[in-house]
Amino acid sequence: MNDLIRVPAREGKAQALAQNESVRIVNTHGSQVVDTWAFNANDLGEFMSMEHTRSTIDKMMPDVGEAFLTNKRRAILTIMEDTTPGVHDTLNAACDVHRYHLLGYDGYHDNCTDNLAAALEAIGKPNRGRTPCPFNMFMNRPWSTDKQLYKEAPVSKPGDSLTFRAEMDCIVVFSSCPQDMNATNAGLPKDVHYEVF
Repeated sequence: MNDLIRVPAREGKAQALAQNESVRIVNTHGSQVVDTWAFNANDLGEFMSMEHTRSTIDKMMPDVGEAFLTNKRRAILTIMEDTTPGVHDTLNAACDVHRYHLLGYDGYHDNCTDNLAAALEAIGKPNRGRTPCPFNMFMNRPWSTDKQLYKEAPVSKPGDSLTFRAEMDCIVVFSSCPQDMNATNAGLPKDVHYEVF
């Protein structure tokens, strides 16, 4: 993993991508969810939108060769390869301190919402409180016909990965989800890695 960039467990990292560059995210140890955002590099008010993507493509998420869309319904990231079983989530909001309080945690808990803000701040691109719904790579949230959502451990294995191509100059943010109070990360947050090419 020496040539890959590390996203430490419980932390986030922002990465600028030029149009037509690609990024591959590796679930290094398996069973780790990665909350993922993408923003137009020239206008953070335009961002990858789960709602706009689903309503435009009429399915839960794009397949390989298809793109996620922004809130202006423009392609921003195309899925080029997915070596996982294909179990990901486009429904769930990023975790935040309020979520952990609802789960009974007393005090501050690391969370993806703050990871997003910190990662953008670190590259001089503050997001001014905006937290779009992320693409939750590797998250396993099956649902039933009675409208029930379930939290289950990811089915991804160590080394499974997704590769995206940038369709515009953009900033992607990856958060190695800190959730340790349910099955989301099989109970233990872990590092992930990525590479740009």
